[in-house]
Amino acid sequence: MRQDVKVHNLRDEKLARAVTRYVRIAPRKVRVILGAIRRQSVGSAFSILDNMPKKAARIVNKTLKSAVANAKHKKMDESRLIVRYAFADGGPTLKRFRPRSMGRADSILKRTSHVTVVVEEGIRQFSKPNAPDQGKAGAQKSTKKESKKKLAGTAS
Repeated sequence: MRQDVKVHNLRDEKLARAVTRYVRIAPRKVRVILGAIRRQSVGSAFSILDNMPKKAARIVNKTLKSAVANAKHKKMDESRLIVRYAFADGGPTLKRFRPRSMGRADSILKRTSHVTVVVEEGIRQFSKPNAPDQGKAGAQKSTKKESKKKLAGTAS
């Protein structure tokens, strides 16, 4: 479930990225953590990750530290950094077998991940999804009896 982003061409924009590859944790576990830090300032992202009791939080924390270091190298202001993109792609899967009764075997899939964090310099200006229209949401639904009365009143 990778976002449609072109992060390979970072020369045009003020972006810095870090990629941690072949991490021995399932991508769906990492995506939960990445969703919590996406579009956050780097300082708040670090505090969120420090307070999460998950293995994936430690991995994402290291990746974010590396992205911040890469941003410093590009002479970006560390206090204005924002997590622009954060995603986890699936890596190669290790296939193992567990013996079961009567000579059978169950397969075990040990999944790996590639974690990517992209930071940018700027003010936090990400907009929220559009709220529903106030006119439609505020209107009350009329009952059948009320609508019949309205129709009867307009017909005469």
